[in-house]
Amino acid sequence: MLEPDALIVRADVHIVDVHPAIRRSLELPLDLNLAQLHEVLQATFGWTDSHLHQFDIGGLTYGAPEFDSDGWSDRRIFEASDVRLADFSYRHDAPILISYEYDFGDSWIHVLELTAGPLEAGVKYPRCIDGHRAGPPEDVGGPSGYADFLEAWRDPLNDQHTDMRRWVGRKFDPEHFDLDANNKAIARAIRRSKGSYRFRNET
Repeated sequence: MLEPDALIVRADVHIVDVHPAIRRSLELPLDLNLAQLHEVLQATFGWTDSHLHQFDIGGLTYGAPEFDSDGWSDRRIFEASDVRLADFSYRHDAPILISYEYDFGDSWIHVLELTAGPLEAGVKYPRCIDGHRAGPPEDVGGPSGYADFLEAWRDPLNDQHTDMRRWVGRKFDPEHFDLDANNKAIARAIRRSKGSYRFRNET
């Protein structure tokens, strides 16, 4: 166990099978639990929390067990808010790797590489310190669907170009990343989550 007031966790995150990479570098407090981490990931990649998710850590699945009331999963879902980042054993020579899947239809797999580092006085965590490219639109069809979408979005001669531009909106730019806006979104998500999943506080 590590003391939450002494260290933070650096999480280097990327979405699998998307090229060029969509990635974020996050700094997280050790007392952050997995439900809150879900909220941070939703915010930093611009997801809307409209679909199911799960963490896979050492062969165990963590998430919101209430969403498995009809037995859709063949694995036990452990409560995400019961696990904090401080509960992991960090090493200097190798990161901890965990998987986060969002939207089981589109299957956006995120790989998180976790390492521990020194806490910086006066800094509010969690925060994003670097990122590359915008997150994909919701319901675009996963990595392969996103590749098809970008092909149409970029090519005025593509039959679906106008429809894709209209669907995603004028503000969408796949290459754009705004660090300040990203951190504001993370701060809002953490405030609304109140130590667990946001949806539990809004019902």
